[in-house]
Amino acid sequence: MLSSFVAKRLLTGVCQAAWRPSIIGMVSSRGYRGDAPDGPQVDLIEIPLPPWVERADEPIDTKRRRLLYESRKRGMLENCILLSIFAKRYLNKMTYSQLQQYDRLINEPSNDWDIYYWATETYPTPEVYQVEVMEMLKEFTKNKNHEQRLDAPSLDYLDEEYQLDRS
Repeated sequence: MLSSFVAKRLLTGVCQAAWRPSIIGMVSSRGYRGDAPDGPQVDLIEIPLPPWVERADEPIDTKRRRLLYESRKRGMLENCILLSIFAKRYLNKMTYSQLQQYDRLINEPSNDWDIYYWATETYPTPEVYQVEVMEMLKEFTKNKNHEQRLDAPSLDYLDEEYQLDRS
């Protein structure tokens, strides 16, 4: 027989799973709720996050390096792998406008799962993020060449690029 604690947790998980699809496609507010306390009379605490601000005067080389770092250091392993391999392949080829789109895409949404679900086309992408770079990411995510993507790429290629730049 299930304990009341296990039954309550199971029911909560089912209810949350049923509720999630109703918010698909909406842009999340920038906040973090953390673990919700049990009970209907307890107010939820939402920790506000500072708004994302575009770095308009950032040099393009600095922007590429920052985006490479931010692509590798995500809140979840799936996005670390997906975005770091995508960044390795495309960041050096992106125009300044595409870099701005990518910056907004990976830094404005406060929930990494949203980015993952949009890239894998599990949920529809909100119109504000439906840009050229998102289409590139969606196409990359399909992995039509069946590449093995089990880990973020080594950073050795950066040393090779640095050596090429210096010669």
